Amino acid sequence: MASESSFDIVNKVDQQEVDNAVNQAAKEISQRFDFKNVGAEIKLSGEAIDMQANTEERCNAVLDVLKDKLVKRQISLKGLEVDEPKLSGKIYKLQATISAGISQENAKKISKLIRDEGPKGVKAQIQGDELRVSSKSRDDLQAVQSLIKGQDLDFAVQFVNYR
Repeated sequence: MASESSFDIVNKVDQQEVDNAVNQAAKEISQRFDFKNVGAEIKLSGEAIDMQANTEERCNAVLDVLKDKLVKRQISLKGLEVDEPKLSGKIYKLQATISAGISQENAKKISKLIRDEGPKGVKAQIQGDELRVSSKSRDDLQAVQSLIKGQDLDFAVQFVNYR
């Protein structure tokens, strides 16, 4: 009898890459001519990324620079949650966070997708903020990965612990 193979579906973000992207964005903002004398600034504070500038348009331009740096570091923008720019005194402030983990409802959605459209004999278990998919056939697991990659999910997924 063949042993079961499995992999985990997760939504993880490498905080070091986020930190690097924010630092690169801060450096670009400090050097670009169109950000001179507009009070444009970006910094990482805990899990949140704080941006500020003297106009709403400049604040959104800082966000665009950040998005560009995140994409270059292979961080999906699907997990980026951005608030609306808020006026605080004379400065507009904008806060963004990058979500990690798969919510229960999204895990159930993926599990149902695997049950309905995936190969027979593939099992999906929700384990906290990740989903374990197992089967006797490795080919079935690869078919499930292709199925999930083909879906237009509103969150990023990675496949880890393939054994």
